[in-house]
This record gives sequence, C-alpha cells and structure tokens, in this order.
Amino acid sequence: MGKIKTHKASSKRFTFTAGGKVKMNHMGRRHKLGLKTAKRKRILRKAGYVSETRMYDLKRLLPYN
Repeated sequence: MGKIKTHKASSKRFTFTAGGKVKMNHMGRRHKLGLKTAKRKRILRKAGYVSETRMYDLKRLLPYN
C-alpha cells in the first residue's frame, strides 16, 4: 500500500505539541489593523489551539505528525 500524502497547506499552518495538542496562529491579524482595538490585536498575537472537534480532520490531513 502506498504512502498517504501530507496536506502541505495544513502542515505550514499547524504544528503538533509534545502533549498532542495542535498549535495555530489566529486569523485576522494581517490587514485592517486600524479598525481593531489594541486589546483584540493583543489577544490575536498569542497562539491558539485547535479544538477537539477539528482534531479528527487534522489527523487525516497530517498523517505523519
């Protein structure tokens, strides 16, 4: 049986931690920053973690992590 291909767009966006969680950057921090409050931009700066609901999809997209 052949190898499963890794979804390259997902591999660039998500990283697996040692504890098994998936780390990601928040969206909405690229442009139109003048409209957003300082508090909102500060919160978006921190890394986020993928919910357990989406973990099944990511394990299919990133099989070798």
